[in-house]
Amino acid sequence: MSIRVLAPGALTTMQDRGRHGSRALGVGCSGALDPYAHAVANLLVGNADDAPALEITLTGPRLEFPSGARIAICGAQVDARVGAVAIPGWRPIALPAGAVLSIGACRTGARAYLAIAGGMHVERVLSSASTDLRGGFGGIGGRALAAGDVIEGSDGASIDSVRISRWWIDPSPEYDGAPVAIVRVLTGADATKPADGLFEREWRVGPDSDRQGLRLQGAALHAVDGAERISEPVAPGTMQLPPDGKPIVLLADAQTHGGYPRIGHAIRADWPRLAQLRPGDRLRFAPCTRDEAAQARREQMQRLARIAIAIQSRRQGP
Repeated sequence: MSIRVLAPGALTTMQDRGRHGSRALGVGCSGALDPYAHAVANLLVGNADDAPALEITLTGPRLEFPSGARIAICGAQVDARVGAVAIPGWRPIALPAGAVLSIGACRTGARAYLAIAGGMHVERVLSSASTDLRGGFGGIGGRALAAGDVIEGSDGASIDSVRISRWWIDPSPEYDGAPVAIVRVLTGADATKPADGLFEREWRVGPDSDRQGLRLQGAALHAVDGAERISEPVAPGTMQLPPDGKPIVLLADAQTHGGYPRIGHAIRADWPRLAQLRPGDRLRFAPCTRDEAAQARREQMQRLARIAIAIQSRRQGP
């Protein structure tokens, strides 16, 4: 099966769980910014939870499925349609041969994930299919989708009309919909000292944010230790404080090292919330202990495991 890209959307890239074990070589992780939505989308169509899927940012692509397909869209709420039929999220959908899927703007959230049963066949670089936009490799030519691209996949569904599952996955445990997102932050010896005022202030996501990091707007902070320093290791989740006093929260395409003071680390369980923040959205930070962070991550992984079991039982049911 070949999927034809008729229009690419604002920024649509192929991502899997990411490229790990190569940071010593200066190669970042890449991978889905919202690993939770990415995993659920894959599970809904019967894929492994780390299979390659399309990450859609703000506005989605228009895709033709000459052989049909089983798909799922998770993450941000998007205006998705096949002709006049609205395609809802967080559930499996069967598309007939010749279907054209149009994914419009994200109504809430910033990123949605389109998984296709059987996965997307692409050469892996350093054991990952993820697109590294800064390095220019992985995915399809190391870049975002472009009109005319062809994505190879498995054989599609043999049906004559769109079929929408009645059952769906409730995403609310990960995305609370509050007007001000709360992101929990580790501080201490390994995360360095927090800047004064980090937890007391409200922040807005700046328009220059991207897959490398969220650049925040608000009253400037001052680092507790503002001395000149050599570059130190950084990773997704690291919070840096540049000279202008406006924090940066690094995301999946983060560099491997940097010289700005590290003022904290956003816990992994809250990365889905960070991924769904749009320019102008508001957030606050809350201090978190390592035990609390570990417990939050365990609970998140348990939710994913329960979802996987529920989906498998549905697929095997009468």
